Amino acid sequence: MLLDLKSLFSGESDRLPFSCEINLSETEYNGMFPFVSPVAVEGVATASYGSVQLEAEVSFDYEAPCDRCTASVKRRYHYRFSHLLSDSEEEKDDDSIQVDEEHTLDLDELLRSDILLELPYKFLCREECKGLCPSCGKNLNEGPCGCNLHQIDPRLEVLKKLID
Repeated sequence: MLLDLKSLFSGESDRLPFSCEINLSETEYNGMFPFVSPVAVEGVATASYGSVQLEAEVSFDYEAPCDRCTASVKRRYHYRFSHLLSDSEEEKDDDSIQVDEEHTLDLDELLRSDILLELPYKFLCREECKGLCPSCGKNLNEGPCGCNLHQIDPRLEVLKKLID
């Protein structure tokens, strides 16, 4: 969605509410496509002393395998983003985003990058997930597997003989 900000930068209006949906189903994240529903966006752009303050709230569903046990993880995310927009190089500071000469902003691309930066690097089914047994592959969240996981490093086996 292209957001037309001319009226805010020219002083004709001081508020511009917006609402849209962004389709991120084709967006790859860590080798997967976790976005299972369009991203709902609600926000407002407000004129503020020659610049524009952009506030947006997004919500979406994602689905990905747990990084420890591979169980499917389905969650709903809600994020809030805030950006300061500038229309000239002189007014631009380190944190602001400069809009083009037509005073339009590609909201889809801006929010897409914001969302990707906020997503966790590891998806876990729950914080205390035990993962899979490295020997037999059993999901340890369902109970112990009975494998002997306390194998001695073969380089240190000589030291074990000294103890015995």
